[in-house]
Amino acid sequence: MDPVPQPDPPRPAARHPLRRTPVQQRSTERLARILDACAELLDESGYEQLSTRAVAVRAGVPIGSVYRFFGNKRAMAAALAHRNLDRYAERVGARLTAAPRPDAYRAIDSVLDEYIAMKRTVPGFALVDFGVPAPAAGEGVDDDPNHLVADRLCGLLATHLDRPADDVLRRKVLVGVEAADALLQLAFRTSPTGDPALVAETRALLYAYLAPSLSA
Repeated sequence: MDPVPQPDPPRPAARHPLRRTPVQQRSTERLARILDACAELLDESGYEQLSTRAVAVRAGVPIGSVYRFFGNKRAMAAALAHRNLDRYAERVGARLTAAPRPDAYRAIDSVLDEYIAMKRTVPGFALVDFGVPAPAAGEGVDDDPNHLVADRLCGLLATHLDRPADDVLRRKVLVGVEAADALLQLAFRTSPTGDPALVAETRALLYAYLAPSLSA
């Protein structure tokens, strides 16, 4: 008798890098300015040169305001990655909603095309998309960004394609995210805007691997 497949173990909830969550509009706007400044400086000088003081100067806020939200620059960059993921999920959801009759291939296009669009246009996204570069000594370890992305995409795809977000789909989406991440990193190392041939290969791989599961 074949063994009964066991469900994947539940993953712990993602940790949020904010020391405190803003409750007033003024604090929310200040946090947004800090993250915007962080993104700009990442594009200009990279993660290694990023500092909380430089972000405070660029954002036009006291350094204490930065430390009110973040313990160090890694937590600040991680918060930017969380914001990127929230916006990515919103934009993918909007693309799926706008599709006249979403099917597996249109859904894959929405997921891939929105990522490429953000990679090309969103400040700081080229370096910190959904996760922060490998930690230096003492900086701590983050949640696995590809797991976070896969969890969000699994829910979106299941909802819009009217199929259960079961363990099989979660596993398939995670494998698709890992494979696409590796190929798109290669595409954007090859060309600053993403090598078209490698992007096409990524799309073909996702069509072949993921579409049958999304259509089931």
